[in-house]
Amino acid sequence: MSEHSVFRHGYLLNLLMLLCFLSLIFPAQSDELQTLLTFKSALQESKSPVFETWTSTNAVCNFNGIVCDPSQVVKEINLSQQQLSGVLPFDSICALGSLEKLSLGSNFLYGAISDHLTNCTRLQYLDLGGNSFTGKVPDLSSLTQLSFLNLNNSGFSGPFPWKSLENLTNLTFLSLGDNPFDRSPFPLEILNLDNLYWLYLTNCSIEGHIPESIGNLALLKNVELSDNNLFGKIPLGITKLNKLHQLELYNNNVTGTLPVGFGNLTSLVNFDASNNSLEGDLSELKTLTQLESLQLFENHFSGEIPVEFGDFKSLQELSLYRNKLSGSLPQKIGSLAEFIYIDVSENLLTGPIPAEMCNKGKMTDLLLLQNKFTGGLPENYAKCSSLVHLRVNNNSLSGFVPAGIWGLPKLSLIDLSLNQFRGALSPSISEAESLAQLLLANNQFSGELPQRISEASSLVKVELTSNQFTGEIPSTIGKLKGLSNLLLENNFFSGNIPDSIGSCVSLNEINLAGNLLSGKIPVSLGSLPSLSSLNLSDNKLSGEIPVSLSSPRLSLLDLSNNRLIGRIPESLSIEAFNSSFLGNPGLCSQGIKNLRPCSWDSGKSSQVKAVIYCFIAGAGVMVVSLACYILVKLRQKDQKVRESLIKRRDSWAMKHFHVLSFSEEEILKEIKQENLIGKGGSGNVYKVHLRNGKQLAVKHIWKSHSGDRKCCRSSSPMLAKGKKSRSPEYDAEVATLSSVRHVNVVKLYCSITSDDSNLLVYEYMPNGSLWDRLHTGQKIVMDWNVRYEIAMGAARGLEYLH
Repeated sequence: MSEHSVFRHGYLLNLLMLLCFLSLIFPAQSDELQTLLTFKSALQESKSPVFETWTSTNAVCNFNGIVCDPSQVVKEINLSQQQLSGVLPFDSICALGSLEKLSLGSNFLYGAISDHLTNCTRLQYLDLGGNSFTGKVPDLSSLTQLSFLNLNNSGFSGPFPWKSLENLTNLTFLSLGDNPFDRSPFPLEILNLDNLYWLYLTNCSIEGHIPESIGNLALLKNVELSDNNLFGKIPLGITKLNKLHQLELYNNNVTGTLPVGFGNLTSLVNFDASNNSLEGDLSELKTLTQLESLQLFENHFSGEIPVEFGDFKSLQELSLYRNKLSGSLPQKIGSLAEFIYIDVSENLLTGPIPAEMCNKGKMTDLLLLQNKFTGGLPENYAKCSSLVHLRVNNNSLSGFVPAGIWGLPKLSLIDLSLNQFRGALSPSISEAESLAQLLLANNQFSGELPQRISEASSLVKVELTSNQFTGEIPSTIGKLKGLSNLLLENNFFSGNIPDSIGSCVSLNEINLAGNLLSGKIPVSLGSLPSLSSLNLSDNKLSGEIPVSLSSPRLSLLDLSNNRLIGRIPESLSIEAFNSSFLGNPGLCSQGIKNLRPCSWDSGKSSQVKAVIYCFIAGAGVMVVSLACYILVKLRQKDQKVRESLIKRRDSWAMKHFHVLSFSEEEILKEIKQENLIGKGGSGNVYKVHLRNGKQLAVKHIWKSHSGDRKCCRSSSPMLAKGKKSRSPEYDAEVATLSSVRHVNVVKLYCSITSDDSNLLVYEYMPNGSLWDRLHTGQKIVMDWNVRYEIAMGAARGLEYLH
């Protein structure tokens, strides 16, 4: 064969092989395109731009989130955190025969995971965590190449296929936590995963003991077994995990002490065994110099906090509250690190507060409440501008609070209550733009409340109870629109309650009891829409209770021991408030026990009373004016009558029946309206006061021929006109009584007659007549003996007359 023939034959062979290779590649790429477009279609409800490049005209290796190998075959799908939504088509996904990585975590995927997942046999990385799947996790035994498995917080339930983990010996990362699996013992299959460095089984219904052999997983750097039902001791085997960076066992029922050798975990950065029943001291932790976060709160630890903690250069978070720790806090604690917070509350700690925990200016929380700390607040904290929460209440602290603390810009809570702090509240509090709660109760603070407190506009609760504050409540307090609780009781505040308090529209509770406040209760309090508790007791408040307080929202009202007056509003006169008004003698109510009942006008408001009083006064002026006018007219008429009588005195005829000490002129001068004392069937009766002090009764007899007797019942005696000077009644009465001398018959002194007047002068009976005693306002209670004596006396008099 010639050289040319050989060359030609080789060329044809290579061309044939290339064509065969291309015939294999292009169909594969075509299949993958269709598979990925099916995947896209299944998630078409997704609100994500990631699929914009997923088109039939684009090469699959150019799709967003797709990684191909050198031969242009799909190797990875990376679509985590892309807002994907829908049900995953695993029958299509696992048709990608070269797929090694499927990362779909932190999306909105839902539905069940089908058994087609078992066909993804070349998967090395599977992340479906942070979704909303339902149902069980399918058997994973066929995924033997997996090194990374994350199903955390994905909504799976039912029994987990722990047995399938025996085949996944390449696993280095296992995260199955935060799924409501069926309860099961600690899965021993995990103990065979020698390559495991990350184990996250928090909150997945594991119960029982932590096995000792966990110490054989020597590569472990992270172990999280929190929020389960684990009990028993921390196994000694765990002390072998010298690569461990994080150990979290919180919210279980673990008991006992920290195992001996725990201090060998010198790489430990985060340790959280809070909310268990651990006990003993903390001495095993003093060598863990790499610790950044130590959380052991709500256990039963006792003894002292190791002084070595003060030398930890990385410690940022320390939470040991609700234990039984005693002794002092290491004075250098937090001073060498960017310390963020400390919470050692509710222990038995003593001594001073360490001064340098905010050295690096990062501290946010200083929580030392309910211990026995002494001394004062270190001056250094006045410069801690990062501080958010300051709680040192219920200790034995004293001295002055550094002025700069009041105005720290990020501070939202100051709780210094139940100590012995003293001094004034600094005006720099106006700079506390984030301050929501100011709690200073039960101390010895004094001085006036600065007006500028109203500039701390974020205040929600102010509690200054049981201190020695003086002066007035700031008049600008109405600027605090978010204030919900204002508690100032048991101080020495004086002056009026400011009207502007009604502008604090969020107020729910007001307690100003036990001060020296005076003046009226502001009407504006009734306009507070959320007010449910109002205590103004033990002050010197005066005036009436505003009707505006009649709110059905009030569940507590105490206005006792003040100087309030007037009627209690009807809506407040209920049994629930029976003791709310005691110690106010000027108050009255128709519905509250132990208070006097109200008169007609005691409940009227001052405005209504003013109108009524003005009306009465006006009416009174009119009546008085009219009476004066009538009186003048009557006196003029009386004067004319008297003048007429006096002018005719020579025509009067006086007939004596007894010895007299008066003249007819003295009688005639006293016949006037103001002396009228009675009206009988035959005339008017007048009471006459003589100059010698004696009193007489003078009767004017009406004329029988007077046609209308109403004309005789005027304010002056009607001296009849006519030729006949005496009436038959007059003649009969004179004839009879002139000769009578009987103890039961009234004495007639004399008669005075003229041509037009008939007058009879009798002795005056100061106790009135029998009629008066029986039928008028002068009537008295008389027993039968008295009545009998009266009847007998009357009978004797009648008998004598007849």
